[in-house]
Amino acid sequence: GLGVLPRAMAALGAYRCIECNEEATELYRDYQRGVLRISICKSCQKPVDKYIEYDPVIILINAVLCKAQAYRHILFNTKINIHGKLCVFCLLCEAYIRWLQLQDSSQNTDPDDLIRYAKEWDFYRMFGIASLEQTSFFIGIFISLWWMAPERLKSKSDFILLLKALLLSTYGKLLLIPAVIWEHDYTPLCLAFIKVFVLISNSQAIRVTLDLNRILPWFAIFFGLILENGVVCLFQKMGWDI
Repeated sequence: GLGVLPRAMAALGAYRCIECNEEATELYRDYQRGVLRISICKSCQKPVDKYIEYDPVIILINAVLCKAQAYRHILFNTKINIHGKLCVFCLLCEAYIRWLQLQDSSQNTDPDDLIRYAKEWDFYRMFGIASLEQTSFFIGIFISLWWMAPERLKSKSDFILLLKALLLSTYGKLLLIPAVIWEHDYTPLCLAFIKVFVLISNSQAIRVTLDLNRILPWFAIFFGLILENGVVCLFQKMGWDI
């Protein structure tokens, strides 16, 4: 609701209009006695952030639909600080899927302690590989954007904000677990759709954070995928199952 927003941010001019991306000094004005009025953007003459009156479920649905306004609300006008935990949890989900597929291919049911230890080590290995792949994917995005739009990444805070946006936009990987739990003949297709959805979310996060057109984010993602696949090929040449 309106009352829970951090007013300290207003003094810093840290808000953004969700419609035109212009900076704003406040999201609403408090006239006391419970009278609140949403601020109007001086640039586009629309409410700075209509989502401050919306239920979180509605905001989440709009984010799933990849609406730029919902992304701006989450990234610029709220104090969400779960990107690190979300990243770790998504990597755990991805590592679990890979580990499960690896166990299905091994078909080894020996209860020996050594076998159980090896299987546990396989899970840690999958987590490490997934982390390296995602890191290389992000590095590819940063390098390409720094080359194509250097004016958008001038300071350390710009890189941090973009990293935060990319981490938050990987939330689609949480769907990996239900896709495997409710195993079906179409599970590989579901996993492919989840991958595409995550990439679309990444593209929208880049576009909103750096205020770019629709083309440049996809170029950056393409370069990130090339670097990520390069890491995969390296692991395969080392003889690792991934």
